[in-house]
Amino acid sequence: MRIWLLLLLSLLLPAQEASRPAAPAAAPNSPVYTADGRMVFPARYREWVFLSSGIDMTYGPGAGMADHHMFDNVFVNPEAYQAFLKTGTWPDKTVFVLEVRGAESKGSINSAGHYQGSEVMGMEVHVKDEARFPGKWAFFGFRDATTGGLFPPDAACYSCHRDHGAVDTTFVQFYPTLLEVAKQKGTLTPAYEKETAEEKEKK
Repeated sequence: MRIWLLLLLSLLLPAQEASRPAAPAAAPNSPVYTADGRMVFPARYREWVFLSSGIDMTYGPGAGMADHHMFDNVFVNPEAYQAFLKTGTWPDKTVFVLEVRGAESKGSINSAGHYQGSEVMGMEVHVKDEARFPGKWAFFGFRDATTGGLFPPDAACYSCHRDHGAVDTTFVQFYPTLLEVAKQKGTLTPAYEKETAEEKEKK
């Protein structure tokens, strides 16, 4: 009797395991952190969606850079990009990568203007992780392509993005194709719309 019971259990248990729903797999480009709270650099970010590039951009009254020009390139993980196209805002686990490169003007056949140099001068990540950060969003700085440290909550980037970001504390106003999406979805922040209206009045 016991032998038959064991045989029956051996047949039923695998069937029960197979019927259990599998745990949802993490998105391939979700943020990853070390045990001490550092962020693992998303090494394949250049396979993500390229949003925009700027040159010599500054958000304050900083000194000019007549002899030193910089490009910044912004990438976002594809899952977040697709969600934004549908909703006009960023989902949890959105990851932006800011890549800074020096501008070159003399090289090959170029005779005017600037192009991006091969050396990466700086890297930052802006990540949305609602369960991990009190303000939902956080910034990490990277000195190399391994792990980055969390910017303290009193860093200027937090208040700047909060006060001037066009959508969900992000600078969608500098991503022309996504700005149109946000307009259509009605997700622009009141603060950004007020700034835009004030700028128009000054012109």
